[in-house]
Amino acid sequence: MEGRTADDFAAVGLVREASPKRHQETTMQHITLPSAKALHLPFCSAVRVGDFLFLSGAIGNRPGTMNLVEGGLQAQARQATENIGEVLGACGLGFADTVKFTIMLADMRRWAEFNAVYLGYFDPDRLPARSAFGASGLALGGEVEIECIAYWPAESEIALS
Repeated sequence: MEGRTADDFAAVGLVREASPKRHQETTMQHITLPSAKALHLPFCSAVRVGDFLFLSGAIGNRPGTMNLVEGGLQAQARQATENIGEVLGACGLGFADTVKFTIMLADMRRWAEFNAVYLGYFDPDRLPARSAFGASGLALGGEVEIECIAYWPAESEIALS
């Protein structure tokens, strides 16, 4: 930030170091689970960049199908979260490794119903950051879509099949 010094950042616990290699080449790894590949949609399950894994939005569809689960918002929220868990698990990660969630709801008045499902996947003292917004026209007419970012340190390499 212009006009800021290193002391300004240190005062609030941030350290900002100048890097002579500011434009280093970063390797990206595109990950597509077989269940997602079967749908022939124009996106992958996740992209790893550095130590972070960026997951595509997940809806409440049964894996490998374009069919939403029955049972409304809570059933779709559970299935969407399970779909996120499938991607995390394929990478050797879990919900404890997530750092940020973005939630899209067709009806924000149903936020409490969503939370009733969502909170069951986390340690209440270690919740990831998150944001949410209302959206109209979610994929397949769904009631919720969830995306997240997970921490995947380089030293924890695993071979994806």
